[in-house]
Amino acid sequence: MTTTINVTEADHRDALGPDDAPLDLADVRRRLKAIFIGSVGNLVEWFDFYTYAAFALYFAGSFFPSGDAVAQQLNAAVLFAAGFLVRPFGGWMFGHLADHYGRRIALMLSVVLMCFGSLMIAVTPTYASIGIGAPILLAAARIIQGLSLGGEYGTSATYLTEVADRRHRGFYSSFQYVTLIGGQLCALLVLLALQKVFLTADELRAWGWRIPFFIGAGLAIIAAVMRRNLHETDDFNAAKTLARRESSLKALLKYPREVLLVVGLTAGGTAAFYTYTTYMQKFLKLSVGLTDNQTTMVTAGSLIFAMILQPIYGAISDRIGRKWLLIGFGVSGVLFTIPLLTTLQNVKGPLAAFLLIAAAWMIVSGYTSINAVVKAELFPTSVRATGVGLPYALTVSIFGGTADSVALSFKSIGHEQWFYYYLTGMIAISLLVYLFMRDTKKDTAIGRHA
Repeated sequence: MTTTINVTEADHRDALGPDDAPLDLADVRRRLKAIFIGSVGNLVEWFDFYTYAAFALYFAGSFFPSGDAVAQQLNAAVLFAAGFLVRPFGGWMFGHLADHYGRRIALMLSVVLMCFGSLMIAVTPTYASIGIGAPILLAAARIIQGLSLGGEYGTSATYLTEVADRRHRGFYSSFQYVTLIGGQLCALLVLLALQKVFLTADELRAWGWRIPFFIGAGLAIIAAVMRRNLHETDDFNAAKTLARRESSLKALLKYPREVLLVVGLTAGGTAAFYTYTTYMQKFLKLSVGLTDNQTTMVTAGSLIFAMILQPIYGAISDRIGRKWLLIGFGVSGVLFTIPLLTTLQNVKGPLAAFLLIAAAWMIVSGYTSINAVVKAELFPTSVRATGVGLPYALTVSIFGGTADSVALSFKSIGHEQWFYYYLTGMIAISLLVYLFMRDTKKDTAIGRHA
């Protein structure tokens, strides 16, 4: 049976009504249901993608036979970055699908592709078995996952923004990062369960690291089935009656300012986000000196805290606007990144490490909670998924996916602190964009189809 989420034209008109309109509980329930179904696949996609980062400490030795732990992690981080380098192609391909054939079909196909990539990693032989073929197959799987994720971000950001009502668009769209962070948290929880309950460290390194990739592939199949039941957004249905004979890229060239805004507002935020997610696990283990279990517990706790912050900050943006939150992130990031990371490097226990990372998330959430809705509010319906996905993926591939590699490279030459200055500089560049961009809550392209 197919479940239909009936977000009607009347609902759409109500969403564009006065801000003091009475709360419609039935409308809220319909939209929350759409948000849930639209988000659950996003969580699965990011679980699959982040499983690589969460378990890299265990499988790196199986694919990269160096005896140096930092060198092994650097090699694994390079392949992690490779998954990001192909994300712009995924953003373009799935953005084209979403803008021309619908958000639903693009969301469903992206999660199917992620399933294939995860299953491929789960069954890839080790370097001891097939030699250089092992890291080559691992790289191919990461490229497939990168294509999938490149399409997921822009399409899911577009979908969540379009099903949200005007007064709560920041709150609803913040659930993209709730599920995005939740995907990484689920990967860490699986790691924690395997560490503490089911397997020894040696078993994890020998074969246990394959388990979460099998889990991810299975969950992706379930998510694809659920996404079959997604209701297409009213915005897309209204826009599809317009003539669209030009390619998505050609259409996107009509909005050069908006494209540059996406690049500028993303650069610092994505570098900070991946510092406190994918790199932080390695930082706690290799630099702070926490045990494997402590590293997992601290990282998981900080991600739970970050998830709680996202809808709170999103709701705040619905009150005060998007721009002030972005400026708050920029100013705080410039002032406190170096002191936070320097102090974190010298702490002695997991509690102090958690509190410092939590403080960092109170800064970074000013970007993560609303960046999806800000990008979606820049573009009209006919080019929105491509406009959000392609320049974002390009920026993330340069500044986000490389955060691990840059940080570990500095560490390998004995100058880890240089990365702190690098990150501060990236946030400062984005701060300049935040100061001079328009507030998209007040000046939005939502409802404009061409």
